[in-house]
Amino acid sequence: MTSKYIPSLELIEPAADGETWAVARLISRAEAGAAEVREAVGRIYKMAGRAHVIGITGVPGSGKSTLVGKLVTHLRRTGQSVAIVAIDPSSPYSGGSILGDRIRMSEHALDPGVYIRSMATRGAVGGMAHAALDVVDILDLAGFDKIIIETVGVGQDEVEIAKASHTTVVVSAPGLGDDIQAIKAGILEIADIHVVSKCDRSDANRTMTDLKTMLKDGIASVLTRDWRPPVVGTSSLTDEGFAELLAALDAHLQALDGEPGRLRRADIAAFRLRKAAETLMLERLRAEGAFGAEGPRVAERRADPYAAASAIVQQFSRETTHV
Repeated sequence: MTSKYIPSLELIEPAADGETWAVARLISRAEAGAAEVREAVGRIYKMAGRAHVIGITGVPGSGKSTLVGKLVTHLRRTGQSVAIVAIDPSSPYSGGSILGDRIRMSEHALDPGVYIRSMATRGAVGGMAHAALDVVDILDLAGFDKIIIETVGVGQDEVEIAKASHTTVVVSAPGLGDDIQAIKAGILEIADIHVVSKCDRSDANRTMTDLKTMLKDGIASVLTRDWRPPVVGTSSLTDEGFAELLAALDAHLQALDGEPGRLRRADIAAFRLRKAAETLMLERLRAEGAFGAEGPRVAERRADPYAAASAIVQQFSRETTHV
């Protein structure tokens, strides 16, 4: 027996009331890129904007998922509801999420104040799934106080998370050479808060010192004016540092009052607009097959990719003008 299909617009009200089934359906449709859900997502965007969105990134092995699990525990103790968007690597076979993060956060599975959703990157660069911010809006609508986006952790293309969150946390760990990788990737500059996990280890102090030295030398957040990113040491084994991390998150949220917050929201809006335009453009190109007539021309080397792409853009522009 199949359940009745409920139009996405009719899911908005129950989702706003926190009905998990409606939230889950809207998220699934947004992630699948269903055209039918777009009007609903558009309405939800205008209704959202209350939650504090926290982005968490860092290289593999830095303990991001364990950190998120502990952070959620501490946030719940303060009475705040939390949603987690865990962006996992795509399965090479199905294209779906491997779900590793959701398995590691299973201790929160039965908590009604916590919602966990794993998403596949589906080939998206920058560590962000294409529909991740639509999902954030849906969870915002559902009334969650904190929404945590945890990226896949590829190490070199993680900077997009800073354009999608109010507060960006970069996680490092002792012994991984994170200082060198972070400088190459520009990750140091996107951090509003630095966390050194596994600080129960004997070599954690060196990593903490290295990060503080780099920050003293002028490498600071380029996203929040007059904010000096703190370096917080945490240990999921001993529970050390999480009270300090919560305080840093609250302090950064307060620092976003006024003009800094307006600028940050403008950056996020510009990122959303670019992502939406890219999505619509790619859909149109896929509908044209191998990029219409230009695909075979490039394959046969009768045209170069840039000239062919320019012709496609000009064609779109002419069609839009005549609409």
